Amino acid sequence: MKLDYTYTEICEITKGELLAFQNGTNITSIVFDSRKIISAENVLFFALNGDFRNGHSFLQDAHQKGIRHFVVSENISKTLLPDSTIIQVENTLIALQQIASHHRQKFTYPIVAITGSVGKTMVKEWIYHFLASKFRIIRSPKSFNSQLGVALSLLELHEQADIALIEMGISKSDEMNRLEKIVSPDLGVFTAFGSAHQSNFLSHQVHLNEKLIAFKNCAKTIYHASIILTPTQLEFCNGKMIDETILENYIKIPFQDKISKHNVSLAIAFAKEFGLTDEEINQKIKTLPHLAMRMEVFEGINGNTIINDTYNLDIDALTYSLEYQLSISEKQNRVVIIGLDEEAQLRKNEIENLISPFKPEKTIYICGNDSVIAQIENSIILIKGSRKSNMQKIASQFRLKKHKTYLEIDLNAIRSNLAVFKSYLNPDTKILAMVKASSYGSGVERMAAFLEKQGVNYLGVAYADEGVELRKLGITTPILVMNAEEEGFEDCIQFNLEPAIYSFKQLDEFIKELIASGKSAYPIHLKIDTGMRRLGFEIYETEQIIEILQAQPEIRVESVYTHLAETDNFESREFTLKQIEQFNNVCEKLESHLMYKFNKHTLNSEGIANYSDYQLNMVRLGIGMYGYSSNPELKTKLQASIFWKSVVSQVKIVQKNESVGYNRTFKAEEHTQIAIIPVGYADGFKRCLSNGIGSVFIQNQPCKVLGRVCMDMLMVDVTNKNVSEGDEVEIIGLTKTMEEFANQSNTIPYEVMTSISKRVHRVYLEN
Repeated sequence: MKLDYTYTEICEITKGELLAFQNGTNITSIVFDSRKIISAENVLFFALNGDFRNGHSFLQDAHQKGIRHFVVSENISKTLLPDSTIIQVENTLIALQQIASHHRQKFTYPIVAITGSVGKTMVKEWIYHFLASKFRIIRSPKSFNSQLGVALSLLELHEQADIALIEMGISKSDEMNRLEKIVSPDLGVFTAFGSAHQSNFLSHQVHLNEKLIAFKNCAKTIYHASIILTPTQLEFCNGKMIDETILENYIKIPFQDKISKHNVSLAIAFAKEFGLTDEEINQKIKTLPHLAMRMEVFEGINGNTIINDTYNLDIDALTYSLEYQLSISEKQNRVVIIGLDEEAQLRKNEIENLISPFKPEKTIYICGNDSVIAQIENSIILIKGSRKSNMQKIASQFRLKKHKTYLEIDLNAIRSNLAVFKSYLNPDTKILAMVKASSYGSGVERMAAFLEKQGVNYLGVAYADEGVELRKLGITTPILVMNAEEEGFEDCIQFNLEPAIYSFKQLDEFIKELIASGKSAYPIHLKIDTGMRRLGFEIYETEQIIEILQAQPEIRVESVYTHLAETDNFESREFTLKQIEQFNNVCEKLESHLMYKFNKHTLNSEGIANYSDYQLNMVRLGIGMYGYSSNPELKTKLQASIFWKSVVSQVKIVQKNESVGYNRTFKAEEHTQIAIIPVGYADGFKRCLSNGIGSVFIQNQPCKVLGRVCMDMLMVDVTNKNVSEGDEVEIIGLTKTMEEFANQSNTIPYEVMTSISKRVHRVYLEN
């Protein structure tokens, strides 16, 4: 970002009020995340308010890191930010967009809007690949296509460019109208139109028309033939339709899946609009990169966490990778490993200058067939390089587990799901995110850190040792221990964990531990049994609870809660409403005798959608974060986040009358081709899925399990399906959903997720 704005200009553009002013040079850069501050000189900090975080809470953190220029929307005392310039606006996001819009108007080169339900980032990157050798191109970083992301992308515009490729994404009505005014694009690419966010629009056509607003002033819009436009819509966007037949004029592309062909077709059509010859396009097709559109974060050897971002080494991509590493590192050491192919070696000085301000503890450059010899421990390691530098091999050296079966956790989807649940809640309702059972099998270490970064108010664990593990990892968010046992009370106190108290014996033992530790007013959470008939105080014991609370200064009630038995029962609400009524009566009695307020919570993930009128002031969010719900309306808004995958180890022919697997439970009635997959019941693929009950998807085709599921592998029918060794296998994903897998297993998603073995490698994906 290379800006040059005075404070007077910023106030005029944003209609802001200058609350405090310190002499200084012009603003050259903008930042909104205090974790990503690497240099504070001439940087303007925007206090943005999100679904879970209020940017004003991080003003002092930014100030401590050297920032002296701020844009705020709340009344801020000058003493909070001494020696600083403070500009107050009505809405900080709108103010940032106003600056971006003003900045965009400075440039006359073509601004290209790229939108669509899917494929925006891939098409953008492939257009860049085709044109980069002939034009100087600015493009949106990664998937920066939101209201904030588009503004940040436009602020990267500078005079040394020829073209700008800007992604534009929307999730609800009127968002595209705002983006179009900011971007004011000259040309457009419409990648695809599907059902993503469809529930937020009145109809299919309303949603489509909203997308088309991006192109209303474009001289030309290239769109795919799968998008059906009326003559009026076609005229509105000046559309030019293309499809995969364009590929017939060129050499074979290195990808044969339908999605890649779709996206390459759009990229080639756009390249031709900018004058690329068929010969030039053919040369570029030969080196068309396989794009890992999201960073892969996984557990590495020697206590390391690996950020695998190894599909290119352009400067913009490296900058955002370094910022991401900085944002998740907390107090851990940061190590950067850069793969230098022949082209990158010529730019080594530029790369070094870019990395230097981030101050990693170590930077390692790898050329040719070099390997990482240095021992690296307990660090966040960023591995970056083009495909030609073979950095994937380096990344694999650091991978802790070599099991070919792995679990992908899409953090972007979880972030979106959190926002969906937040939309059902009042602004001040707190969220307790459950991370028990290793965060439902997704990996508690990474998930807890991610949820803390999103700004949830509480984390919930089952037992004290889970909470201790999180504290040792640096998690500072309050932690509720749901099944606090006497053996763990000492750990609770030592590691600042807050126990759920459900019986008088347990309460007495905890008070004794507090007295021995010299503690007072220690936060506890009272669990009331209103009909679940599990752990909890009985309703008739309320008076006795009050007597103890009033007599014991060692404890203070932080929250009171109950578990509802059937929030997913759509036929009858009577039992649930009775539970809520009983719970409220208990809380009223407690409030009338205590001299302070406490949190109250009854709702779980299903309850948030089905009983939002009874949210009180805190809710518990569990499996809903991962995109699973029995509520039909809610389900359309959530995104699946768990993808269980493997690969085909071997393909072989089973002759007629030959058997497959233990006890020969399958016998071939004709020649059958089978694939062997390295996943079995020790991984969580249950034995009850044997003999055709279970299935997986290979090449987007269902393949039934043949014979019995083994401990470490299974065999599936791939007859006439053109399957090869090394092909990807979808066990759970977009085609074979979690719910379908659970139904085949005669269980529920909770059990499926928590049953996936720890030996199955966890990979975290994030834009």
